Amino acid sequence: MNRRVSLSRSMQIGLLLLLSGFTTVMTLWIQPVSFLFLIKNMLSLQPHLLVLNWVPVALTTLALAFLLRNIGYGAALGNFIWGALSVANRVKMTVRDEPVYPSDFTLLKEVADATGSYDISFPWFQIAVVVLSTAAFVALGYILRTPAEKSKRERIRRFGGFAAVVAVLAGLIMTVYASNTLYKSFYCSYFDHITVVYNELGFPYCFCYNFSTYQIAKPEGFDKAEAASYEEAEEETPHLAPNTHVIFIMMEAFSDITDRDVFGYDEADDPLQNFHALQQAENAVSGYLVVPNYAAGTANSEFDVLTGMQTTMLSQTNTSAFRTFTRNIDSVLRVMREDGYHTSFIHPGSDWFYNRENVYRWLGAEETFFVDQMENVEYKGSWVTDHYTAGQIKQEFEAAVAADEMLCNLTVTIQNHMSYTADKYGDTPIPPAKLNVSVSEETETMLAVYTEGIRDADAMMGELTDYFSQTEEPVLLVFYGDHLPSLGNERKGYAELGLGIAEGDAADDPLDSYRTPYLIWANEAGANAIDFDRAVQSAELRRGETINASYLGAAVLELTGRSGESPWFDFVNELRRALPAYRSGIGLTAEGELFRELPAELQPQIEKLRNWTYYKMKYKTVE
Repeated sequence: MNRRVSLSRSMQIGLLLLLSGFTTVMTLWIQPVSFLFLIKNMLSLQPHLLVLNWVPVALTTLALAFLLRNIGYGAALGNFIWGALSVANRVKMTVRDEPVYPSDFTLLKEVADATGSYDISFPWFQIAVVVLSTAAFVALGYILRTPAEKSKRERIRRFGGFAAVVAVLAGLIMTVYASNTLYKSFYCSYFDHITVVYNELGFPYCFCYNFSTYQIAKPEGFDKAEAASYEEAEEETPHLAPNTHVIFIMMEAFSDITDRDVFGYDEADDPLQNFHALQQAENAVSGYLVVPNYAAGTANSEFDVLTGMQTTMLSQTNTSAFRTFTRNIDSVLRVMREDGYHTSFIHPGSDWFYNRENVYRWLGAEETFFVDQMENVEYKGSWVTDHYTAGQIKQEFEAAVAADEMLCNLTVTIQNHMSYTADKYGDTPIPPAKLNVSVSEETETMLAVYTEGIRDADAMMGELTDYFSQTEEPVLLVFYGDHLPSLGNERKGYAELGLGIAEGDAADDPLDSYRTPYLIWANEAGANAIDFDRAVQSAELRRGETINASYLGAAVLELTGRSGESPWFDFVNELRRALPAYRSGIGLTAEGELFRELPAELQPQIEKLRNWTYYKMKYKTVE
C-alpha cells in the first residue's frame, strides 16, 4: 500500500525534531517539580541542559524510526518509553523520595510486586497525556505509512541505521553523559539530594548519567593475586559459640544537633534524655560515626557498618552501594551466622526499596521482615512509629529465645525520615523548637518536626534498654544514626542556625556534615558474658571518639571476642586504631588531628583497603 503522505528529507528531519522535542518537554513536565521553574532555570542559567535532555530522546526516536521505517511509529514508541519512565520516576520519587535508575530494570519483578502491595497514588493525568500523545503519534505514523521492503539492501540500510544510532547513543552515554565533571558543573540547589538533582537537571539527562554511577572503580595498580592473598589467615582461630545476642538499631536521621548551643533545651525538656542517660551508664560506650553521605544514603550506611567497606571508595562518583553487587559478600551478619547465630533484618518499609529483600540475603540474613509482613502496624501520620518498630525487635528476640537460638539482627527505623513538613504527623500536635536564635518560619517548622522524631527515637532507646535490662539473656544493643537530617535546600536550616554543617566540605571541620552518634550498651548478662569493660579497653574504643561507620560492625565483632575469625575484619579493626576516621581524603589521625591530605605513612593501609575492597566486591566467592 502506498504512503498517504510523502515527506522530503528536510521535512522528515524537521518532523523528527518537533516530535522528539515534544517528548522531551513532556518528560520534564511530568516530574514532581514546577515545570515553569524548571524551564526558566534551564533557559536562564544552563540552556545546554535542554540539549542534553533532548539528545537521548531524539536519538531514541531516530533509532526506532529506522527500525520501524516510519518517523511517526518511531516517535510513538519513543514517546511511550520515555513517558513511561518519567511516570515511573515521578511515582517512585513521590513514594520513597528516590528516582528511577537504569539498574532498576534488573528489579522489574520486585517493582511489579510493590505496585500491588504499596499504597501508590498514580498521576493519572500525566499517564493520560502519555497515552494520548502516543496514540496521536501512531495515527501520524499511519498517515506516513511506508511500503514494504523490496530488497535486501533496504533491510541492511534499515538495521544498519538503527545499529548506528544506538551505537552513537551508547557512546554518548559512556562518555559525555558519564562525565562527573560535566555533571558537577551544573547549578543545583541541593546536589546531595538525588531527587532534587533529577528535578532540577532533568530526567533524561540524569537517567543517562546514572548508567555509569554503579560501577566499581578498579584501583590503580590492582593485583588480583596479591589481593587474594589477603584473605588467607596467618593463623586461623576457631569460630566461637554465640555468647550474647547482638542487635543493631540504625535510627533514621538520628543526631544530637539539639545539643548545640543554638538550641535552648535543658534537662527537663531534653529531647534526648534517654540517650544522654545511657551515655553515662555502666556497660555503655558512645562516640560518633563518619557516615558516607550527608542527609541521605541510608543504605550506604547499612553497607558500611555491615561489610567494613566504604561506599565512598567504590566509585569516583556518587553511588548506591546496594546497587553495586548481586551476589553473596562478606558481612558481620555472615560471620555471626557462621558462629551459630540466627541472623535477621527488620525494616518497616517496602522490600523492593534499595532491593533490600535480595541484598540482605546476599549479606547473610536468614530472615527479613518488611512492612507488608507486619500486623497491626502503628502509624504517626504516614510513618511507621519507632515504638512499633521496637515491638518488632522484641518479638524477633522472643522468637529466637523460644527457638533456643542466639540472635544477630539489624533493624532500620523509618519514622524520622524527611521531609519535616507541618503535615508530616497529621493532626498530632508538635511542640515548637526551643531555639536561642531567630530562624525563618520554614526552618522553625522543620526543626520542630525533626525534634519530635528525635523524641520518639529517644523514647525507643529507653523502651528497649528497659526491656532488655529485665531479661537474663545476654544482650548487646548497638544504636546509631544513618545520616544527618536534611534541613532544606542548600542546607538552609543549618545556615540559619549558624552551624558549620552549612558550609559542607569548606567548613573548619568538614567531617561535621557526616557525623552521627553511636552508642553500644550491654545489659548485665551481656556485660558479664563479654566482660564489657575489659572488652572495650582491649578494643580501644574511646568514649566520645569519632570513627568511620565502616569500623562499627568490626568493632562489635572484636567486642564479642571474634578477633581472628575473619582476616578482613581483623584488618578493619587494625585500621581503626591507626586511622579512626577517613572519608574522601579527609580524616583524623590516631591522635585526633584533622587532616585534609592523607599522611604518607598511612597511604599503604588505604591502598590495601582499596585493593582488598575491589577484590571482595568483584572476585571473592562467598558460599
